[in-house]
Amino acid sequence: MRQKIVAGNWKMNKNIDEAMELVINLQDYAEDFSPSVKVILAPPALYLANMELIESEFFQLSAQNCSEHDYGAFTGEISPAMLHSMNIPYCIIGHSERRQYFHETDALIGKKVDACLRNHLTPIFCCGEQLEQRKAEKHFETVETQISAALYHLSAEQIKKVVIAYEPVWAIGTGVTASNEQAEEMHAFIRSSIAKKYSAEIADSISILYGGSVNAANSKELFACPNVDGGLVGGASLKAKDFAQIIISAS
Repeated sequence: MRQKIVAGNWKMNKNIDEAMELVINLQDYAEDFSPSVKVILAPPALYLANMELIESEFFQLSAQNCSEHDYGAFTGEISPAMLHSMNIPYCIIGHSERRQYFHETDALIGKKVDACLRNHLTPIFCCGEQLEQRKAEKHFETVETQISAALYHLSAEQIKKVVIAYEPVWAIGTGVTASNEQAEEMHAFIRSSIAKKYSAEIADSISILYGGSVNAANSKELFACPNVDGGLVGGASLKAKDFAQIIISAS
């Protein structure tokens, strides 16, 4: 059975006091979380050490980004080797904001995936189309290009260690969510693409998350789609009650 995952991407939000308060408040709901759902928190990198010190069985940590290099003269960067040394198990790679604002290419994102796997981190690989690409009915082509360019050089054993997050760019932070049918259609397409490249067995073992204005009101129906294995949640993960409800809806 594929792992159900709900990950909260805090992006560049919360000061340290607010961040710690959010985690404490979220723990108040933890007794209602199913052990079958893996909860991942991705706070700003500055707070990872603080979060790592919190003794909690209900969540694991993720970085929001990392360098493609293990070490070196790269001022301001954080390497996957550093994250691994802090026992951070996950890292978000290729988020649309990194692609858009920091001009990350599929080739660079592929190198970051490699760096994560080389350093025993699980990459949460993001893919998704722009609004104009969907309107032009190029959404399948766009997503398959992103996946094939960044992931399809991996071995069968390596690809099984990747979590994929489909995030239609037109639905991120806009309040617009892909319909259940749109989400399921793309998730099924991604899984079929992986099956063609590797095998149906491998494709069926990979968790594919939906991201794009997931909230407490729509998460249960989205997560009920056969090929949707949870969510990568943005704004709603900044509110303990809302994020807790999303986690509960995944069970």
